[in-house]
Parts: sequence; structure tokens; C-alpha cells
Amino acid sequence: MFIDIAKINVASGKGGNGCNSFYRSLQLAHPRPNGGPGGNGGSIIIKADSHIQTLLDFQHHRHFKADHGQHGSSNDKKGKDAPDLIIRVPVGTIVKDTSTGLLLRDLDKEGQELLVCKGGKGGSPNAPRRDATEGADGQERDLTLELNLIADVGIIGFPNAGKSTLISRVSKATPKIASFPFTTKAPVLAVAELPGDRRFIICEIPGLIEGAHYGKGLGLKFLRHAERTKVLIHLIDMAGFEGRSPVEDYKALNKELEFYNVGANGHSPLHMKKQIIAANKMDLPQSEENLKKFKKVVRKKIYAISGVTGKGVRELLEAVWKALK
Repeated sequence: MFIDIAKINVASGKGGNGCNSFYRSLQLAHPRPNGGPGGNGGSIIIKADSHIQTLLDFQHHRHFKADHGQHGSSNDKKGKDAPDLIIRVPVGTIVKDTSTGLLLRDLDKEGQELLVCKGGKGGSPNAPRRDATEGADGQERDLTLELNLIADVGIIGFPNAGKSTLISRVSKATPKIASFPFTTKAPVLAVAELPGDRRFIICEIPGLIEGAHYGKGLGLKFLRHAERTKVLIHLIDMAGFEGRSPVEDYKALNKELEFYNVGANGHSPLHMKKQIIAANKMDLPQSEENLKKFKKVVRKKIYAISGVTGKGVRELLEAVWKALK
């Protein structure tokens, strides 16, 4: 199961107490303080790990607590520091403070770390005219983790446009494929390869519908994964599934991109991305006539392909590679 949002509670460890202890000897007129300081509590660190692909584990394990530092002891012995607790998340995870909504960090690179709760400092030992102190409390907070997949290319299109067929054609991915819409319910990441040891990461964005930028049909959830891509393949069902109009589908989906997450400059980051248009299902007889009508309205470069037969797919990938470079 692909999970891309999770809420967790994290708490760092309390510092160990400092020790009240005195060294007594017949040679000393007064006992000498010899208590040791307490150890520091463990901190909570979130780390990006490319070996993890989903936030599924956080659906079952939501509470994370680091160990407390050990107490100091006599003979100036310091209490042992507690180890830090490292929480590993997929690369591309955005960490937010749940209570404030504040973005803490975008962990978009392998190995990046974020300290979210610092462990409590160990207490001080006793000293002349001063008693030992208790260790400081740790910190606790609620966090929201949001995963935005990182890919070079995103495949977008209305349901049943043939996205799963195309990604299975250009990579080794094996998404579920069927002749009904919404077969794919989660993004699919894969590696597309070209001759000359050329490759790029490609992501299938599940089928969008009109109103997606409002969240209709999980639209906001799916559109978010297209934000990090560099190039979009806009896949059009040129056969007109269930009487749909390829031209109207093209216009409608671009409208969803235009109104998604509009920034202060009045533009959507998705609408501004390089877009390569692919007319799919050209193996079907009605597609040729529909493509002629489509070209009269959309005056842009269009790649006629068939995800089933592979026709035109190589040319499409070469165009994508050129756009990426």
C-alpha cells in the first residue's frame, strides 16, 4: 500500500540527574564533592533514506520516544548519554509541525537530517556550596510527514488514457492495467532507459478528473507528486474512451494544472512546467481521425504513440531526454 501522509508524535529523552556525593578522608578537613554529571537524553532526528519508498510504517507506529540519559554517580562518574533516535523517511518527505503548520524542512536529498526534538541536558553534579541538579526535560511535538515523490518526468492524463500501459512499456514497472478508469490508485515510480546508458526516473500520476485542483477525486493528493518533476508527459486518449473528446480532455486537464497551488506571482508551478503532448492509442482505427481534429486546435508538437504496440514511444522518450537536458 502506498501511503504519502502520516502524523506522528515524537519525544526526546530527559537528561539524567547529577549526583550528590562526597569524598571523605581523614586527611580532609571537610568532605570533597565528587558527584558526576548526568548524561544527556537522546534526541529525535529524521533522516531521508532512499531505501524507503512509502510512509506506510507510520500508520502503525506513530509514537517515537528516545531514551533518558543515565544519572551521574560518585567518584566523578558521568552518566551515560542516551543514543539519538533516528527516524528514517523516504527522500522527498516534507516535515511540518502539526500544531502550527510550520514547514520545518524539505528532506529532498539522500542522507539529509533534521533535528526535531533535542534531548534534555544532563544535570550538574554537586560542587562546593551547590547541590546537584536534576536533568532537563526532553521535548515533545506532533509532526506531519508529507511525501512528494521525486522524479524527472511525470505522466499525467485523464483516467484510462493509457498511463499504466505506457510506463510498463518504457520501464520494468508492472502496474495494474485494465480497461476501466482508476485502475491505478497510487503514483508509480520507475526508471526509463534509452540506448547509450541514458536513463531517467518517471512517475505515473494516477488519473485526474475535472475539479482535481479542489481536491476532487484525490486530485490534490495526486497533483502534489507532479510538483517536483522537471517535465510532464501529457497523455491524451486519442481514441475517445466512452465518447470523450480528446480536445476537451486536453483543455480541461491544463485548466486543472493552471489553478493548482497558484503562488504569489499568480502562476501555478505545474502549469509553468515543460509539457510534452503524446497522443496515445494510435493503434485504434478512430484515433487517426481524432488526431487530425486535435491538431487543428492544438498547434503544438504532438507525438503520436501506441503504448500497446510501442509505436512512436522511442521518439517520445528521445524528446523527453532532450527536454531534460
